[in-house]
Amino acid sequence: MNQFVFVQDGQLCWDAEGGCVSCGTGWCEQFGSGETPEDIRGPLLAEHGPSRLCVTDPVPSLVSVLKVLREVWEVSLPRARELAGELTDTGLVGTLAEMEFLKIRLRSRGVAAEVRPAGGPAPW
Repeated sequence: MNQFVFVQDGQLCWDAEGGCVSCGTGWCEQFGSGETPEDIRGPLLAEHGPSRLCVTDPVPSLVSVLKVLREVWEVSLPRARELAGELTDTGLVGTLAEMEFLKIRLRSRGVAAEVRPAGGPAPW
């Protein structure tokens, strides 16, 4: 089984695919957009490790951050405030695709951010 998180048509999407090694038949197990199910997210984090999204400059307006978080994850305003606090403090942790997607959305609102492995400095 292969799991993916990717961007399609401006949305964060997820996918799980399988295939038969004997006959070569492939199939899509599940596909969707929005919050990535744990059965897809967990194996990705286990195989590739988590990534951390951090802001690199002072945030000009917390409103921009709150809007992005609410648009991307469809969370309540109080939850968006909690996530914004985490983002501006230690950073948010998730899959590389999730954090890169969020970084692009933040940058489009004037918030400077970077993604690196959650365990330390980026190896690239």
